[in-house]
This record gives sequence, structure tokens and C-alpha cells, in this order.
Amino acid sequence: MDKNTQKSQSPQKIHPYWGFFSTILLVLFLNSLIFPGVFTPSIVKTDYGTFIAKVDSGLVSKVTLENGQIYYTTAKPDEKGKNIVYQTGEMGDASLTAKLLSAQSPNKSGKIQLNRIVPEKNSPIIDFFLMWIVPGLIFYFIWISLQKRMSKMGGNFLSLGNSGAKIYAESEVKTTFADVAGQNEAKETLQEIVDFLHNPSKYTQMGATLPKGALLVGPPGTGKTLIARAVAGEAKVPFFSISGSEFVQMFVGMGAAKVRDLFKQATAKAPCIIFIDEIDAIGKSRDNAMGGNDEREQTLNQLLTEMDGFDGKKGVVILAATNRPESLDKALLRPGRFDRRIPMGLPDLEDRKAILNVHLKKIKHGDIDLDIVARATAGSSGADLANIVNEAALRAVRLSESQVSTSDLEESVEVVMAGAQKKGAVISKEEKKIIAYHEIGHAMVAARQNNSAPVHKITIIPRTSGALGYTMQIDTGEQYLMNKQELLNKIATLTGGRAAEELICHTVTTGASNDIEQATKLARAMVTRYGMSDKYDMMELETINNAYLGGDASLTCSAATASDIDQEVLRIIRAAHEKARNIINNNLDEMHKAAQFLLNKETISGEEFMNIIGTKKEA
Repeated sequence: MDKNTQKSQSPQKIHPYWGFFSTILLVLFLNSLIFPGVFTPSIVKTDYGTFIAKVDSGLVSKVTLENGQIYYTTAKPDEKGKNIVYQTGEMGDASLTAKLLSAQSPNKSGKIQLNRIVPEKNSPIIDFFLMWIVPGLIFYFIWISLQKRMSKMGGNFLSLGNSGAKIYAESEVKTTFADVAGQNEAKETLQEIVDFLHNPSKYTQMGATLPKGALLVGPPGTGKTLIARAVAGEAKVPFFSISGSEFVQMFVGMGAAKVRDLFKQATAKAPCIIFIDEIDAIGKSRDNAMGGNDEREQTLNQLLTEMDGFDGKKGVVILAATNRPESLDKALLRPGRFDRRIPMGLPDLEDRKAILNVHLKKIKHGDIDLDIVARATAGSSGADLANIVNEAALRAVRLSESQVSTSDLEESVEVVMAGAQKKGAVISKEEKKIIAYHEIGHAMVAARQNNSAPVHKITIIPRTSGALGYTMQIDTGEQYLMNKQELLNKIATLTGGRAAEELICHTVTTGASNDIEQATKLARAMVTRYGMSDKYDMMELETINNAYLGGDASLTCSAATASDIDQEVLRIIRAAHEKARNIINNNLDEMHKAAQFLLNKETISGEEFMNIIGTKKEA
């Protein structure tokens, strides 16, 4: 084993039922000392009058007086041949002893065997031992047994000095920058850290110091943890990996102790890299308005102190990842702590091709049209793309194919985005007709507008996500900006399904619920965030929180303005809806042809659709 690999001291193996058996034995021992009557045969209780009557009748053979109780047996045994023991209480009868001595008995001697048991008192030492020492030992053994069981299960109960970080020696980290496709800007920024760890003298001669920390920010699945491991793999230094939630403890001070231990170990292994995933678990802003958390704040204060305390020239680099950089404490982000902020955004078209290539190397595949797959996955993260490739491999196995094809990848894109096909769903002819016209309505409005993404596929096969059908549009290239006309066209396309239902099927259905949601969000964003409303010009009316986690919108205007915003949003959607109606009215013949073709095949390509309706544009 490499000398830099830290060996964890595992607890001694203990039989899993040791604590249980030891407790049972102790309880039995105490019962035999303190409660000897518990394990004696059952005793039949009788009244005092019955006892005297049996004595007078000469049926009683033996009497024992003990602690104010009378135990007696008769000559008549039970069904198993054993004598029955009866119990009654003493009544303070002064003549009882004389009566028992003179009474007749079925014994050979004709007399009752009479005994009185005087209880012996324990010494004070024995009483003290039984009352205090024995219970204390029982609880001690139970405590030790539980603690060892928890440690075997991986718990950190009372682990005050153990950081819990996973430590990888330089020989164990095999990930390099070659395994991280895309994110070229992030790799270039981190390459400087790798170079410093390899050649620190080149920088120290200039008087430069290594950045103490680099913060990786971006949406989930963009490869923040992967690129942190790649930095350690490129630099060939030990890698300390820990999650921010592991610092959060039950008792105040335990998280701070973990931070101290982590930096103590890292300093001893320098040069090395510390990676703290989800640092927002301990690095949230210390805001007293909502009440503080003493344990978390102490842990954060200790982290700030440790980052100030170590010497950057020793080669200890801290990498941290978060999806919520806006929630971090300002003191954590100042220069001298996390000096660099490295965005890890969603991959663009070329990056998606590179990521797909990396994952395709792990599976058997033929000639893949990466351009189609990459364009169909706009907005997907690296983790999404890895999942898509894996789904394609699983589909190829299900179909008994020898290798993955482009069609497998295209279907896996739809599975990840819309769910698997519901082949067993039974839809009536009337509903199927409405669904077909609904989807052709979307496609017709998109095809007849300028500055609208081409139609790639139309299907009326229901999916497990709840979609009864969908129309897929794919841009010919990567698009970073959208102008006002393109957004209005997109809203019109979203309303095309409902417009077709109204004009051709003469009804409205619940199938447009998702279209309504997306159209409303887009129109509201045009008014409140994009400054595309003539009424409000470039005024900000809404802010977005947690941008990397979907975004939570909150209005920054008065109630009166909020009401006006609703009217402005309605105006935009109503105009787009009217535009969609006009396009469908002008193309009713083509709508019927395309809908009938879709009903017959259930799934058609964008090329087949365009051959039916032609290529003329109306707006």
C-alpha cells in the first residue's frame, strides 16, 4: 500500500448479539438475588377462613410462616402428583400457634410440620452493590455495545476528532482532464493550479502565491466533482473529499472539530487538494433575521479561520462546489479564501458532442450522427448525456442489436425527456383524432413562421411522463440569444395546439395544460425580466433566486403594477393565440392531410411533414 494512503482503524469485531446476551444474563443473576420467588412454582391464594377450616379438618400437613404470610400444603396432591402450596395472610391470631401445635395432621407423626422463616438482612455493602454498582454496570455495557455497533455501521457518533473525509492517495486518483469533456474554460483556469503544484518554485520566484481556494458553481450534473478529481489526478497529489453535510453535527462544536482535523491531516499530506462538495450546507450567509444556528455558524467560523491560517506556499488547495453561490457568506467569498470563482455551465453544441464521444467510447456503437443527437439535447447537462448514452445501450440490448445506432440514441433522448412509450395505452378514435390535430397544429404554426426552429418529429404515441403526444423542434445550430420576434413566434407555436382543437375539433381539452404553462412563463419573462414590453420598457419587475436550481421568481413591484403585468402578459398570449388561429385557418387542407397521415403512422418525421404541407411562410 502507498505510504500516503491513510489506513482507517476499524473497530474490533464483536458478536452482534453480545450486548443482548450479556444483558439477559445480568438480569437473570439479579433476579436470583433480589427476587428469588419469581422462578418458584405458582402458588394458590386462599382466604384465612379456608386455611383454619382445613386445619380443623386435619387436612393440613405443613405450615410455613414468612414475612406475615402463611404458606401451607395439604395431603391431596395435584394431577401431576405434586403437593399444592396455598398462601394466605396472617390475621394477628395469638392462638394460631397453639392451634397448629395441637391440631391433627395426615402426616405419619399426626402433627403439622410448623416452621417460621426469619429473613436475613443484607449488609450495607451488598445493598450498595445491588442498588448502584450493578445497574451502573448494566447501563455501561449497553452503552459500549451500542456505540460499537454504530461505529461498525459507519456512524460518527461521538467522533469528535475525526473529519470523516475520504482520503485518496495520488496513485488512487485515475481521473484526468482527458476524462472531462467540454468545460474548456474551467480546465484552463484549473490547469494553473496543477502547474503550481508541480512547479511551485516557478511561481514563488516571482513572489506569487497559490490561490487558496477555487469555488466551482453551476447547475447539477455539469461535472463539478469530476473536474475536482481530475485536478488531483493531473497534479498527482493526495485528494481529500468530503461533503458539506458531513460537518453538520448534533452537538455544538463537533463540526468545528471536524474542520480542524481535516486541515491538520491536509497540512501533514501537503501538497494536496481538499474538495468540499455542497459547501452551502455549512457556508450559508450568517443572517440573524431568520434566527441563527450555533453549530453551523461555529463550523463556518472555524473554516474561515483555518483558511486564513495555513500557508498557501505549502500547496494545500481547497476546491468547493455549490449550486447556490448567492447563499454563501460574503466572508467565505472574499479574496484570500476562495480567490477564484469558476462557472461550470451547461455544455454548448460542441461540448455536447465531446461529452457524447467520451461516453460512447465505453459502449459498442456504429456510425453515430452526433450532430443530430447533440442538437436534440440542447439544455442537457453532462450527467443527462451520460444517462442518454446508457439508455441507448440498454435499448440496443433489449432489441438484441449488436451495437448502438443513431436511432437508439434518438429514442433514448425522448425516453429521458418525455418517458418511455406507453404501448398498452388504449385511446379512443375520437381522442386520438383530437391529439393528432393538436400536434399538427403546433407543427403547422411553427412551419409557417419565420425565425422558428424546424420541426424534427411529430408523434401521438403516449409517454409515461403523461404526454399523449408531442412535436419536437430542433434548431440547426446553437442559439445563445433570442430576439423578441422569436419569443413571440414560440408563444404562437405553443398556442397552435389549442387553436387547432378550437377550429377543427370544435372543443378544448386538458391536453393544452403544459402549453399554457410554458406560454405564460415565457410571456411573463418578456414583460418582467427581458424588457420586451412597450409599457414597462427596461424596468426590472422580477428577480430570480437559485438560478442554477431552476430559479424561483419573485416580483419586485407594487401590487398595482403586478395587476398590470398580468394584463400585459394576457395581451401577449392573446395576440399569439389569434396569430395561430389565422395560420391554421389559412392551411385547413394541409392540416387535414397531415393529421390523417399522422393517424395512420402515429409517428412522422419533420421531412415527411414538410413534404405534405410545402415550404411557404406566412409570418
